[in-house]
Amino acid sequence: MKIRSAGVLAAVLTLTSLLAACGGGGSAPSATSSQGEKTLVIDTAFQLKTVDPARMFEPTGLLIDESIYDTLLTFKGGDVTKPVPALAESYTAAPDGKTFTFKLRTDAKFSDGSPVTSADVVFSLNRVKNVKGNPSFLMDGLTVAAPDPATVVVTSAKPNTAVPFILPNPALGILNSTVAKKNGASDAVGADKADTAESFLNSQSAGSGPYILNSYSTTSQVVLTVNEKYWGAKPAYAKVVVRNVQANVQRLNVLKGESQIAVDLSPEQAKGLDQLQTVNGASPNVFFVFTNNNPEISKTSSNPKFQEAVRYGIDYQSLVDLAGEGAVQAPGVVPSVFLGALPGSDAVVRDVARAKAALAASGLRNPAVKLSYPSDVQVNGLNFGDLAARVQANLKEVGITVELAPASVQTALETYRGGTEEMGLWQWGPDFPDPSNYLNFLPGQLVGLRAGWAEGAAPALEELGAKAATTVVDGQRAGLYEQIQHSMNEAGPIMPLIQPAQILVASKSVRNLQSNALWLVNVRELG
Repeated sequence: MKIRSAGVLAAVLTLTSLLAACGGGGSAPSATSSQGEKTLVIDTAFQLKTVDPARMFEPTGLLIDESIYDTLLTFKGGDVTKPVPALAESYTAAPDGKTFTFKLRTDAKFSDGSPVTSADVVFSLNRVKNVKGNPSFLMDGLTVAAPDPATVVVTSAKPNTAVPFILPNPALGILNSTVAKKNGASDAVGADKADTAESFLNSQSAGSGPYILNSYSTTSQVVLTVNEKYWGAKPAYAKVVVRNVQANVQRLNVLKGESQIAVDLSPEQAKGLDQLQTVNGASPNVFFVFTNNNPEISKTSSNPKFQEAVRYGIDYQSLVDLAGEGAVQAPGVVPSVFLGALPGSDAVVRDVARAKAALAASGLRNPAVKLSYPSDVQVNGLNFGDLAARVQANLKEVGITVELAPASVQTALETYRGGTEEMGLWQWGPDFPDPSNYLNFLPGQLVGLRAGWAEGAAPALEELGAKAATTVVDGQRAGLYEQIQHSMNEAGPIMPLIQPAQILVASKSVRNLQSNALWLVNVRELG
């Protein structure tokens, strides 16, 4: 659940309504067809609005589009620390971090057999920018040019070393521009009104990946079949069926062999499945709480000593225990698998005596705050309500009364985005695997503003953020992001809590099962 911009609300609403669905509608496809060709069945609770890359930015859409659209660069397996070649066989970055030059493969073909050219890349990336859908922010500050049919140049208005980490996002998948244009696609300014290609791209794909779109439904299942014109190694499965299934039913299906992969099991649901294979590691999703820093919203939550009391009053280890095996405490806002993440030893440790002393120094007597959170969604099998209740109990021991204020996700999002919640419990999933994505937590930025943390509230921290955003040497960048998180852990309204477990469960017939921070399952790499 990528709770970022207003446009994501529709996707979240889709998630809420779809979690009640129980299966793919009918019996499961056999793992082997009558022709002896293998079929892969993946069960996941749909978070799906569209598979048109320029409008898609939901987890299920990312899984699907990664299989049918190639990008300039990609990530191999679960390693998101190093972009590797895809449609671009190589690239160079200018020393100033502003210009990136990509040399395209000469053997890549779309599913209709036509070659992939730089014109297709320029069209596809400009279309994402100008359609102004959920993923359009990925192209903020970027321009694209094609000096020749095999070369693409991406230029950033300011130094941006995150560009190679942004380009693997399946929303930036490359379309067959000729086919797309014939079916209503536009990459021009005004495409948000002129482009009419979404219905076509939800009925058949126009990519160069190992699969093509066979059928599509946001409520039951999506079927992919092998792309016979694929330029790379032929995938192991001739057909992939992605079904909309609740987590408890996913467990039953994978146990009975009616599916081969279950995506959404909680640590508790994944227990006792010794006859299957399990991939279990910390998710890149970060749960956090904030106390609103705007005194017009709350003089209690904006009190710096109250914030200190909350920070040291939370029992982080109890939250990790609640989340289950594979979960870890988030020592900072940058997830453990990304550049610039803090080591676990740097995490805030509960100190009840310090919390009580800070509360006494705040001048607040018997403070009470309202904690808002979405009540009808789960992330990695974890309910917001369970975490909220644990935080409530922790802070009661310090002398803080927390009133739980659950709301439907659409209602909670409205107050969260409006910056009016006195205290909030939310989660951030990465838009791309680079620490610059977490500058959103600083004063005056997206999440900072939601926490009432206005520009100018922490000048030294903001100066660090500006420096980190334009630094191009990785070693220096890592150090700056560590400083930023240390500063946030010392003072401020935002407290990172945990990274829950990301679990995949699969039959032992599935080879090379790996979890990816962006698209969950590397379908094209399965053997």
